[in-house]
Amino acid sequence: MLFDLTKLKPEDQYKLLASTVVPRPIAWVVTLSPEGRLNAAPFSFFNVFGAGPPILCLGIGARRPGDPKDTGENIRLTGEFVVNLVAHENAEAMNVTAIEFGPEVDELAEARLTTLPSEKIRPPRIAESPVAMECTLHSMIEFGPDRALVIGQVQAMHVRDDAVLNPERCHIDTPKLDLIGRLHGGGWYARTTERFDMPRIAVGDWPTG
Repeated sequence: MLFDLTKLKPEDQYKLLASTVVPRPIAWVVTLSPEGRLNAAPFSFFNVFGAGPPILCLGIGARRPGDPKDTGENIRLTGEFVVNLVAHENAEAMNVTAIEFGPEVDELAEARLTTLPSEKIRPPRIAESPVAMECTLHSMIEFGPDRALVIGQVQAMHVRDDAVLNPERCHIDTPKLDLIGRLHGGGWYARTTERFDMPRIAVGDWPTG
């Protein structure tokens, strides 16, 4: 079946993309407004895109046309944000912060979450998250009044102690993080507990001719 996305409405483009590009990691983003108002929200149009410098990207839309989300506005105005990763034990709290509260509501308080101070930026990190990345805004690409690609540079990372195998070599016990990813539809998620190991093949080991 061919779908011509140039002829589809944005909501139908979204359905196709979000139902097939799975699982997607979740960026649980904490920001502060210029006035110091705390905000937290999850985004699954997210990934890391390389090191040297360490770069990650977030796709942030609007609640509805002309009504930008607080996360995007805060990043645009302050240039700082924390990307927390979501473990299975954080799932329900993360879902609370996804509620479309007004800017006056502290989503972290509603979800009964606590914060810890960041080292290099003003917004705090979520204490219950196993991984937190302190980020500064590298650049922002606007796709119109209602959607932007946020490109962030990671300045520091916090990883839960019991998931660090060797700090000198930066080896992490990834399975112990028990992270979840976003799937399709209104509420489907995946755990990273089902895995298989397939070593990469060296070119010298591949029979040619």
